[in-house]
Amino acid sequence: MHWYILWLLAVLVPIGFAGNLLEAAEKPNVVVILTDDQGWGDLSINGNTNLRTPHLDALAREGAKFENFFVQPVCAPTRAEFLTGRWHPRCGVRGVSTGLERLNLDERTIAEAFHAAGYATACFGKWHNGSQYPYHPKGRGFTEYYGFTSGHWGEYFNPTLDHNGQEVQGTGYIVDDLTTRAIDFLKKNATAGRPSFIFLALNTPHSPMQVPDKYWRRFEKAPLKLTGTQKENLDHTRAALAMCENIDDNIGRLRMALRDNHLDEPTIVVYFSDNGPNGPRWNGGLKGHKGSTDEGGVRSPLHICWPKHIRPGTVVTPIAAAIDLYPTLIELAGIRRVGDQPFDGISLAPLLLGHDQKVPDRVLFQHWAGRISARDSRYRLDPIGQLFDMHADPGQTRNIAETKPEVLKKLTAAVAAWKDDVFRAWSPADRRPFPVGYPEFPRTVLPARDGVPHGGVRRSAAAPNCSFFTHWTKPDDRMTWDIDIHTAGRYEAILRYTCPDADVGATVELVLGKAQWTATIRTAHNPPLRGQEHDRVDRGAESYVKDFRPLSLGVVALPAGKGTLTLRATKIPGQQVADVQQVELILVK
Repeated sequence: MHWYILWLLAVLVPIGFAGNLLEAAEKPNVVVILTDDQGWGDLSINGNTNLRTPHLDALAREGAKFENFFVQPVCAPTRAEFLTGRWHPRCGVRGVSTGLERLNLDERTIAEAFHAAGYATACFGKWHNGSQYPYHPKGRGFTEYYGFTSGHWGEYFNPTLDHNGQEVQGTGYIVDDLTTRAIDFLKKNATAGRPSFIFLALNTPHSPMQVPDKYWRRFEKAPLKLTGTQKENLDHTRAALAMCENIDDNIGRLRMALRDNHLDEPTIVVYFSDNGPNGPRWNGGLKGHKGSTDEGGVRSPLHICWPKHIRPGTVVTPIAAAIDLYPTLIELAGIRRVGDQPFDGISLAPLLLGHDQKVPDRVLFQHWAGRISARDSRYRLDPIGQLFDMHADPGQTRNIAETKPEVLKKLTAAVAAWKDDVFRAWSPADRRPFPVGYPEFPRTVLPARDGVPHGGVRRSAAAPNCSFFTHWTKPDDRMTWDIDIHTAGRYEAILRYTCPDADVGATVELVLGKAQWTATIRTAHNPPLRGQEHDRVDRGAESYVKDFRPLSLGVVALPAGKGTLTLRATKIPGQQVADVQQVELILVK
């Protein structure tokens, strides 16, 4: 009966916009699904006959499908733009690891807006905008977090994950697990009469290319429609498509749970991806893939479904971007934004609801590694000054800069103005220390990916995310982290290490200014690397993982303030000291 009343209210009471707040009982649930490295062409609704995505296709048919939706070429910038409604260079996001992915602490997020409006807020999955609180999701408006904060993860079956700042063990295949968590959260809060805002940040088809057997078997020997223009790694493509079908099944499971619990009508479901496909595969003939600012690297699906409000089969053709989702969703939900920093995006709610409203003529920008591309409603200017008519030439094969000088001039000027605006306080260097020691979040993890190796120490793989430090063999070797102690107090330091029996006995020091922790590694712990047994293709520059043992280095009093935390060894009786996953500092009062 409770949800029948909610349904009546949603149908009979007009939606209020631009600050006309809905009563609590009328507020819709909002579930935002973001996939990782899934291209525009990785859906059957967009013409890909290599796979079937019936649930994602149905989401578009039963709601709105955006024809020209754009994100950034890589993960962290897109996530920052969704969370803030602002271009990522304004937000401090410079890269995808070593702290460069962090969202500035003065930015206010969409989760904060929904939390302030009385919503239960949760993020399940890959965060990738900062690990240490208050960069952590728990400091950005989410009351519940379950997933990993890194840019990629090394194991997808029963992985080690973060649950509200504590290390836990995942259950089964990670995408299935995350979806189950989202369903349970939604049902729990519906029973309590509280609306939910859920960010379901699925981490596939990002590598490592791991997928359950039943999905892999569908593609292992299947004939495929190939790109035709680039060398394609067929097993990588097969694994990616298998992962996309797993995503689709989980979206179907989520939507079934909404229907079974009478939550489908009072729930807005949003689905998009964070960049183009992670490798050359069928993408509708678009040029480029992940990492490229060309159309194929930045065009994403966007489907939004809200029964009784968004007409089935709605097709939105004006250009749109991740920066538009925050202003759009708060308008649909009838809630106010938080903070006073202006949006770069616009609300697309009128287009979704069938209102007759003209969309402003604007230019959207994609940026990565110093390359900037500009896209208006018809043309794309690429980073080297080539101009393409995206209506007539979606594959960007004919440079028309000489025949369209007025368009070239307009977009060139737009890029210059955008650079002057958003890069004003931005630099490639990142001098922000990692914050430590908040009473509301006493455990701070300083992983290898955020540290700096010195001497002979190096990471276990070229890609820092999910790597560990290894080759620690000499007294001059060390690892450092620039940190900022927020709260003066007593801190326990914990080292996560592995060490073979022959090398036990090293004495390690952790030093911060005049403070020093010291301990001796007395217990061997040398587990094998894992992950390869689940990989469908070689993972290349990404590290395998293993289980690390905690070693308490003791408790030391620290003053508030900034400094460089240094891990080194004073005694090395064997061939090496240890491999190091992370250092933890825990405020113990």
